Amino acid sequence: MSLFAKIETPRAVIPNFFCIFAGQKSSKMAKKKILFINQEIAPYVPDNTMSLMGRDLSQAIQENGHEIRTFMPKWGNINERRGQLHEVIRLSGMNLIIDDTDHPLIIKVASIPTAKVQVYFIDNDDYFNKRQMGKDESGVDYSDNGERAIFYARGVLETVKKLRWVPKVIHCQGWMSAVVPLYIKTAYHDEPSFANTKVVTSLFSDGLGKPLDKNFKQCVEFREATADLLSEYSDVFDYQTLCKLAIAYSDGIIPIDKDVNPELLDYAKEKNIPILKYNSDTFADDCEDFYNMLAPDEEEVEEE
Repeated sequence: MSLFAKIETPRAVIPNFFCIFAGQKSSKMAKKKILFINQEIAPYVPDNTMSLMGRDLSQAIQENGHEIRTFMPKWGNINERRGQLHEVIRLSGMNLIIDDTDHPLIIKVASIPTAKVQVYFIDNDDYFNKRQMGKDESGVDYSDNGERAIFYARGVLETVKKLRWVPKVIHCQGWMSAVVPLYIKTAYHDEPSFANTKVVTSLFSDGLGKPLDKNFKQCVEFREATADLLSEYSDVFDYQTLCKLAIAYSDGIIPIDKDVNPELLDYAKEKNIPILKYNSDTFADDCEDFYNMLAPDEEEVEEE
């Protein structure tokens, strides 16, 4: 099952944006490095809109000639043997300090044969390996989901640094990646890997069942990403507030579900952040155009 009916399609017309942007579409897009930070990717977790998009979009962008890296958490319900995951020793071994506690970072990798896409998994015994996804076996949200999201975000960014890879665009999907835009624009803004990176966030209607843990703001603190930056947000970080945090530090927004709260789209418009209207028939091409609009190639900028 694929989310997109077609991956190989003729170049689409300019998509319908809520926020109009100036610029002329190029007939051929230069190769870009695109980092996908996903919450779910099929077939490692059950099929749904988010997991299928996690697989199909990265596949389509790669097949269009771009260089990609794709990440997701190593959820406890992932069958490592069936998925043929194996640890990348040269990337593992770091410790991330969250709320004054050291947490070992383990990196695993596998490939999706049907998509020819390599996936990096962020793992940790406390946060992921022995847990389900956002909810436990009883269907209750984990009380430390905020810490888990922070560990995942920093784990991905530290791994990309270690790979010495410089993405032009980072595309975040799911609440697990919601703090990535904040970190890119603050704590990692001087890092060579991310100094000129643009961040795109997809918005989904499904999210957290209950607010994040009360110490979320404290746990977020890392370098220039201070709790003071979150002062405008409620101390009760529910899904809506977490999405607003992601929007505020993103360069572009893509609402995936028709049921995405209109308040979030209004919030993005107030901050003059471009919004791409989702169209499943041309989504991969539309995203490619969106990436290019946000992060044009140097020669295109010079021509303008």
